[in-house]
Amino acid sequence: MTRRERPEPPEPLGSPTVDAHTHLDACGCTDASDVAAAMDRAAAVGVTRAVTVADDLPAARWVVQAAHWDARVVAAVALHPTRTAAVTEDDFAEIERLAADPRVVAVGETGLDYYWDYSPPEPQQAAFRWHIDLAKRLGKPLMIHDRDAHADVLRILREEGAPETVVFHCFSGDAAMARECADAGYVLSFAGPVTFKNSRALREAAVVPPDELVLVETDAPFLTPHPNRGRANEPYCLPWTVRGLAELRGSDADTLASVTERNAERVFGLSGLPPVDPRPASGGTRSRSA
Repeated sequence: MTRRERPEPPEPLGSPTVDAHTHLDACGCTDASDVAAAMDRAAAVGVTRAVTVADDLPAARWVVQAAHWDARVVAAVALHPTRTAAVTEDDFAEIERLAADPRVVAVGETGLDYYWDYSPPEPQQAAFRWHIDLAKRLGKPLMIHDRDAHADVLRILREEGAPETVVFHCFSGDAAMARECADAGYVLSFAGPVTFKNSRALREAAVVPPDELVLVETDAPFLTPHPNRGRANEPYCLPWTVRGLAELRGSDADTLASVTERNAERVFGLSGLPPVDPRPASGGTRSRSA
């Protein structure tokens, strides 16, 4: 597959921040040197750390390994809702084992996706409930993927009892949903679409949560922010989202960068992580692609 061209780097931020959700494997990283190069590009513009996220078992094995290659990288593991049509008990057992790794800082991304038809709602909901329970048992944040499924995601969180920390990755709801989430103490992570002029409802939602419940992310290699929509995305592209979100919220970009860095440190426990330990992950080093 031909990869999209990466844009020129943005102007560096004046204060460092954290990419709260990216997919380094899908950005083309396969080994430790690739990860280091991607994080060097990010650090050059003020994005000093990143959470690289899995959506299936090969990705889960890879992201755990990546988190032990580079101290600037941590991981989140789960089975994406679109991967849940034929999940086995062995699959769940391996996710649970990987999620317990000390450099895995969240259970995710899990949730519901009613846009694609790869998995019916029933197995998605069952897997979501299982991941909620896992996050509570491990004492780690729950990182939610919610696409065209707002009501059911919120309902299941109420029914199961949400973990102490819930992060809505790439928040896509409107202002009313943002208020409901903020009232529940859920953290809202904003990605490139918040910079899109036609994302009116999302842009209205972006001003709702208080500073302490806001994160920023790329979801790279997807959802590249304006003015490079449609080109390749990577953690170094995050400053465009930070500046767009700051403008909406009436904030200075560097202030928002600092706020979201502190939030990421608190939400993901970044200050208390063990040092990297570059050992091989179970299952090998097979990489994924977008």
